[in-house]
Amino acid sequence: MKITTFNPLIVTKDAENTIKLFEELGFKKHHTKDDIGMNSVTDYRMKNDDGFYVDITQSDDQERTFIRINVSDFDEAVEFFKAHGFRMARHEAAKDTVDTGSSKFNIMVSPSGFIIALSYHKKDTDNN
Repeated sequence: MKITTFNPLIVTKDAENTIKLFEELGFKKHHTKDDIGMNSVTDYRMKNDDGFYVDITQSDDQERTFIRINVSDFDEAVEFFKAHGFRMARHEAAKDTVDTGSSKFNIMVSPSGFIIALSYHKKDTDNN
């Protein structure tokens, strides 16, 4: 499994002020993705001149920080983390994997409680 990006993901009720804070630290909005998942959240990807990333997600009902790990092989990564005791954070009534069209992700919780936002960016050659 190859990790292609690794950065914090901040889910907050106050994305505007969180974005301003990171802008003051030298980050700029890299791209925005709207209408993600069950709660139709908006994610702002930010990058600084040194190549560091932070994702900030506007949410009306959560305040959490995740470790975002983007991988080259999503299914392999899911199985890797499950083999290490991680579980899917989403309940069974919802799909475990969220598909945004250009990417897919799962929220996975470690046995000790830290949270990973596992993601994969689809390539033009992907059929799913």
